[in-house]
Amino acid sequence: MNSSMLYPLIFKPIFKEIIWGGTDILPFKGLPADTRKIGESWELSHVEGNYSEVANGSLTGKTIDELAEEYGARLLGKQVFERSGKTFPLLIKFIDARDNLSIQVHPDDALAAKRHNSFGKTEMWYVVKASPEAALYSGFSQQISPEEYVRRVEDNTITDVLKKYNVQAGDVFFLPAGRVHAIGSGCFIAEIQQTSNITYRIYDYNRKDANGKNRELHTDLAKDAIDYTLYPDYKTSYIPVSDEAITLVECKYFTNNILDLTNAMRRDFSSIDSFVIYMCLEGKAVIKDNKDNELSVYQGQTVLIPAETKTIEIEPSPTTKMLETFIN
Repeated sequence: MNSSMLYPLIFKPIFKEIIWGGTDILPFKGLPADTRKIGESWELSHVEGNYSEVANGSLTGKTIDELAEEYGARLLGKQVFERSGKTFPLLIKFIDARDNLSIQVHPDDALAAKRHNSFGKTEMWYVVKASPEAALYSGFSQQISPEEYVRRVEDNTITDVLKKYNVQAGDVFFLPAGRVHAIGSGCFIAEIQQTSNITYRIYDYNRKDANGKNRELHTDLAKDAIDYTLYPDYKTSYIPVSDEAITLVECKYFTNNILDLTNAMRRDFSSIDSFVIYMCLEGKAVIKDNKDNELSVYQGQTVLIPAETKTIEIEPSPTTKMLETFIN
């Protein structure tokens, strides 16, 4: 690899053992299975205390924090750098829910800045795989007021007014800050979100933590953060097509495309001023950039293409499915 320049980067995953976690993340990544309840694999993180470390090439061992500091706009893109400074603006995860996650909501940028000196959290989910009964919640199923929300949390009926979706592989949900949501058991999800670790827990099925106590709820904080608007549907619809970049989500925080490849595809980044992230959801591929760097990528791996890279070629072997993310 050409060490004088940036190259396609893979990071060491940060595994999170969580009460609701399963055992599918390690085998999905081709790693030996064990009995830990790994609920999340943080693939690329600039959350304080959870800085991702490079795992390939001459920059091995460097953190995303050090890279952002050293390379700035070369890594992030000029417009991204101007907006978010030396903070890598996205947090990339795989999530394996063996049990239901709590019902939650995230504040927007304005509220998060005021309360926590942080970015808000807008996110998206791509369902990688799902058990036959897998479901999740996104948004409301009927109009409610902030007062009714508080009452329903107190009397354990909040899930009665949430929109429930049975899910299967390939389903997509966009979750702008303010949208009430929860991943259900049996969901294995790729998640793209703003770099923020602020979650307001609304309801947790009266579960006890490891010490036998109810997990803390943030009823009042959430009350002001929720978007109570009722929408006809909260699921993102798209038509899958092989060997094309199909746009799933486009918002000011990120754009996502799905690439379902049976043939080599060239991606030209001259029209965007951003890093590009690939999450390999199925199969394997070789990525070659315009600087003669070459990288083999396997299911469960995540690759960061620096903003200064002009083009890449993705050669599936024999097929691959990738989630592509950048900032417009």
